[in-house]
Amino acid sequence: MKDYIEDRVYEIAAYIVETGSTVRACAGKFSVSKSTVHKDMTERLPAINACLAEQVREILDVNKAERHIRGGLATKAKYEQLEETP
Repeated sequence: MKDYIEDRVYEIAAYIVETGSTVRACAGKFSVSKSTVHKDMTERLPAINACLAEQVREILDVNKAERHIRGGLATKAKYEQLEETP
C-alpha cells in the first residue's frame, strides 16, 4: 500500500474516533468519495491496525443504526422551513 493511502486511512480513522463522524461527513471533509472512505475503513484499516479498526467499526455501526432517524429529522426540518417561507 502506498504511503499516502496509509496516511489517509489513519487520518480518517482518527477523525471518526474523535468526532463520531459519518462516512458521508468524512468524505466531504477529506475530499474523497464515500466509497473510498468505506473501503479504507472496512478493508485497509483492519490490515494496518486491527485495534483502531474495531473502534471505527463500532462508531460506524452506531451511525448506520441511527441513519433513518437523521434522515427523518432532515426531512422534518426541510418541510418546516418550507412552511415558514411564504
